[in-house]
Amino acid sequence: MSSVTNGQKCLETHNLVKIYKQKGVSRRVVDEVSVKLHKGEIVGLLGPNGAGKTTTFNMIVGLVRPTEGHVQLNGEDISGLPMHMRARRGLAYLAQDTSIFRRFTVEQNLLSIIETLPGLSKSEQRQRLQALLEEYNIAYVAKNLATEISGGERRRVEIARALVRTPDFILLDEPFSGVDPIAVAELQKLIHRLRAQGIGILITDHSVRETLEVTDRAYLISNGKVVVEGDAETLINDPKARKLYLGEKFYMQLPTAGAAASPSGAEPPPGSQT
Repeated sequence: MSSVTNGQKCLETHNLVKIYKQKGVSRRVVDEVSVKLHKGEIVGLLGPNGAGKTTTFNMIVGLVRPTEGHVQLNGEDISGLPMHMRARRGLAYLAQDTSIFRRFTVEQNLLSIIETLPGLSKSEQRQRLQALLEEYNIAYVAKNLATEISGGERRRVEIARALVRTPDFILLDEPFSGVDPIAVAELQKLIHRLRAQGIGILITDHSVRETLEVTDRAYLISNGKVVVEGDAETLINDPKARKLYLGEKFYMQLPTAGAAASPSGAEPPPGSQT
């Protein structure tokens, strides 16, 4: 099956399965999970701890190899490729843990990737550096060591590094973790800008509201299977999503319509989780 539909590039998985064996006992932690992400789309991968969400994400990244099924990128089966080969084909990855060099300045961190691009003169490398510093609003910390910047600034540096090679898709692991509310809002704006540039973004995060506020749609995984798929309103109002993950008191404002989102569409009940 091709991952290029009507000329549009996409990243997708087909019936991913992951089985772990321990002391002679097999445990099926991911059970035929299929997801799809198009360029210019933001998709969430959600689920409770132990549901298989992280394992699914790691199979897409290339950190874990599937027992069955496969991952396709723009029509190519990349299931057996290591992470660096996936990156060369246009799949960027931003880990939850810091991926920048702590003893480097911000600009040195960016240059360490820019200098690997073929065919660029020193002048062109500096131009590329300056463009990234300005585009991701980190020029003012360019000379700072990575240890001297805030969590939100670090995230922007990491995203800028991941985008040096102009990927088709970027995978974000817990992007909202460890950053303050102002930085979260800035990251959400940045993610929307990436979508506007035609980049496809897959997010896995335990910050449900922040993720649903920014995604076009999301998959909810429970017990190794996709149980619900749809936009924020669909997930918020789905009985299975509430029972398995969100909880009955979960409440949030819909990001597009601006109307309150609750199972009945009414005002949030007293004691609801906001």
